[in-house]
Amino acid sequence: MCTTPDAEPSRTEHLLVLPERESAEEIAEDLESEGLSEVRVVREALAGEDDAEDHEWAVYVRTSPDRAYAVRFAALAAAHGGWYDPNPHG
Repeated sequence: MCTTPDAEPSRTEHLLVLPERESAEEIAEDLESEGLSEVRVVREALAGEDDAEDHEWAVYVRTSPDRAYAVRFAALAAAHGGWYDPNPHG
């Protein structure tokens, strides 16, 4: 979990990185339907990836600073063949 300097002190950013666009969009829709309003899907160029076809899909989520979100998002990303970045700005 990472609270960004420009974020409200009571908000935490999370990053789920997934290999498939469909998985990222499905997760984002599910999170939004649960009431999380700060969710977005983007194509993420990670370090070492030169080819645009190799870029992963990322779901950025801002939540209250509850550790349970990090645990849940890590499991959710792993279940879809991805991973969770606990420090998206670090």
